[in-house]
Amino acid sequence: MTQHDEEWARIACEVLETRYPYGCGHLATGPGDLDIEPARLHPAFHGAYDWHSSVHMQWSLVTLLGRGGLDRETAFRARWLLAERLRAENLDAEVRYLRTHPGFERPYGLVWALLLCAELPRGAPTRGFAAVTGPLVDTVAELLGGWLAGLRYPVRHGTHASTAFALSTLYRAGTGLGHEIADTARETALRLFAADTGYDTRFEPSGNEFLSPALTEAELMCVVLPAGERTAWLDRFLPGLGGESHRTLLTAPQVDDPADGQQGHLYGLALSRAWQLRALAAHLPAERAASVRAAANTQFASALPVVTAGNFHATHWLVSFALLAEGAQS
Repeated sequence: MTQHDEEWARIACEVLETRYPYGCGHLATGPGDLDIEPARLHPAFHGAYDWHSSVHMQWSLVTLLGRGGLDRETAFRARWLLAERLRAENLDAEVRYLRTHPGFERPYGLVWALLLCAELPRGAPTRGFAAVTGPLVDTVAELLGGWLAGLRYPVRHGTHASTAFALSTLYRAGTGLGHEIADTARETALRLFAADTGYDTRFEPSGNEFLSPALTEAELMCVVLPAGERTAWLDRFLPGLGGESHRTLLTAPQVDDPADGQQGHLYGLALSRAWQLRALAAHLPAERAASVRAAANTQFASALPVVTAGNFHATHWLVSFALLAEGAQS
């Protein structure tokens, strides 16, 4: 447990219990298909503004419960909320929806759903919920497998459609589940990204990104490549990282209007950079690794206050990325 776990668990519960505002991604198939009441469409994954945020904020609760140390009231509230959402009948409804709308939340929400399922058995307080997730795992893996089979070009921008983030998350989730989709993710990553060199980072960040295209790809490849090839690949892709090159990746992004949801993505960018820089430091020479870790710490600290004290545009999702950054401490 860390000093933030209690407040992070409380805010995760709070936003998951906040039904509105809600951004519905429902594709209506006709005039009789306009009922978009969130809890009806998505009995497991509503609240927290949208489907994918509901999924990964539930992952956050599972992760925090698994670390132990939450006070009794907060732990009870978190377990009760998960028990209400992760019922077999609720997950069956989500599976039916996904099979009817196979492009829904693909890839971002779907890879988070697999990561949630992979995390459930890891902690004693949530292990029992894993017994009902099999149909969701099978459905999501089937949908993502079909998508990857037809994926000719990667999406390289730093928002929800990012192919590198999807593959990184899918690889970790598949590995945790012992599912063959992890092999598919690895093979796809090598096919799409292994030959990349000399990435130009001068134009990062864009104004609405919560992922660095450069660092997200680098983190992915330093996970899926054989251990002996990672440093050399990183040096070809981002030569001099941590020295005088790629300084734009090491500077915390500035947010001028925290109430603007698109600008607010930049808080997530600071956290995802902190996660990825910490992960990449292991593959850099000592002096440059120290510079990269220092930049990661600065970016993490810059976003930390809004994880729980920001407006709903920030609090409905940032805990998840703070956990990713914290988990990458090296």
